[in-house]
Amino acid sequence: MLTKEYIDDLKIKGNGALSNAITAFKDSGSLAFFLKKLGHLPRDFDGNLLIPLLSHESRQVRLWAVKNIGKLEDVKYLQSLSIIAKDDSDSMVRREAVSSIGRMRHPQNKVILLEMLKDSDPKIVLQAIRGLLVFKNDKMVEQHLKQLRNHPNEMVQTVIHKEFFAQNASKTEQPHTETYEFLKNVVVNGDVRDVLKIVPDESIHLTFTSPPYYNARDYSIYQSYQEYLNFLVEVFKEVYRVTKEGRFFILNTSPIIIPRVSRQHSSKRYPIPFDIHPHLVNMGWEFIDDIVWLKPESSVKNRNAGFLQHRKPLGYKPNPVTEYLMVYRKKTEKLLDWNIRQYSWDIIEKSKVTEEYETSNVWKIDPTFNKVHTAVFPLELCNRVIKFYSFKGDLVFDPFAGSGTLGKAAKKLERLFFLTEREKKYFHEIRKNLENGNLFSNNLPRFCSLEQFKEIIKNDAY
Repeated sequence: MLTKEYIDDLKIKGNGALSNAITAFKDSGSLAFFLKKLGHLPRDFDGNLLIPLLSHESRQVRLWAVKNIGKLEDVKYLQSLSIIAKDDSDSMVRREAVSSIGRMRHPQNKVILLEMLKDSDPKIVLQAIRGLLVFKNDKMVEQHLKQLRNHPNEMVQTVIHKEFFAQNASKTEQPHTETYEFLKNVVVNGDVRDVLKIVPDESIHLTFTSPPYYNARDYSIYQSYQEYLNFLVEVFKEVYRVTKEGRFFILNTSPIIIPRVSRQHSSKRYPIPFDIHPHLVNMGWEFIDDIVWLKPESSVKNRNAGFLQHRKPLGYKPNPVTEYLMVYRKKTEKLLDWNIRQYSWDIIEKSKVTEEYETSNVWKIDPTFNKVHTAVFPLELCNRVIKFYSFKGDLVFDPFAGSGTLGKAAKKLERLFFLTEREKKYFHEIRKNLENGNLFSNNLPRFCSLEQFKEIIKNDAY
């Protein structure tokens, strides 16, 4: 029986036993399993046993033969691996061959790896770059790698930019974990565009918001859809500027239906999340994830009644029970680990998500209804976003605060909040919700107009 123990026993017996076993396999599945389970190879392992398998008809056999030859990191197998890297019919086998060549870290490999930079498969190119970065200080290698700055593949561009052209992205001397006093637990009644003009660069750790939907409410009327998108772009460019390096922006939107004028005309459906996405990417946000907020069908307007009666093709209209939480991260050369390491061990431990959590990107959360505001964030939605994308003590921001649910969630989860809201009646609703909920035993949040906010900044600065 072919087991890991049997394979380990063969390795102890030496190359002769291994050669006999390899020759004895009649089916490619068993041979591939054998090669996969070889694990750590003995010092005296003869890689020539595997060379004939590089031309085997099974891609899995070829793949695992290449992987095992790569473990030897012996330049004498360079020629065999280079042939596979250039000529094998399977891209995965080719990539593994390039990876194995790179792991040898031998100057002899440079010529082959430089040749692989011309390959049409971006993943082959990336493997070659990885192998060549060992020789980064070699002027010839550096010159060839820098030329890839204009490579058509965006991943290749990103790697080369980070290795050779990246500069410190941070525009502030303020510590990454801190923010300004005049932003802490503040709610401003004013147009977010005017408010953000006076907010310093890189002062916010997390933004979570749901912008007003295009011409769906009395407070969100625009002359055209393009004007609406331009408004969002203007706001989110400023959000990008004030966001800390490498931190997150979560945008909650969904397509919106504008009802038809009469039975002689059609309604119009606008795909807001899909139309705003390219603008966000162009301004520097990196797309990370899409989370689907799933609501009960009973909570949404029924569009299916007509089709239910006539059942005629072309007339089907599903009930929209989902919204999107589009997760973006401010572009940075630094990995997530860098962001995490800025915090003390104590804060990291206290901020860990210790309870059960949703492992998929579908969040089943009931909507919330409010007599004053017609589109309210559910508290649970805010809780999840804050827990998953911020640390205790961070500043979270909602540029379209509505009824202020994000502020309530932030306070309960030991974060700070900064909210802006243009509509006076919603501003008063936020004040009522935050002041009457026994959230603050002292140091009540500051509620102010734009002019008062300017004075707060001026006073705090002195």
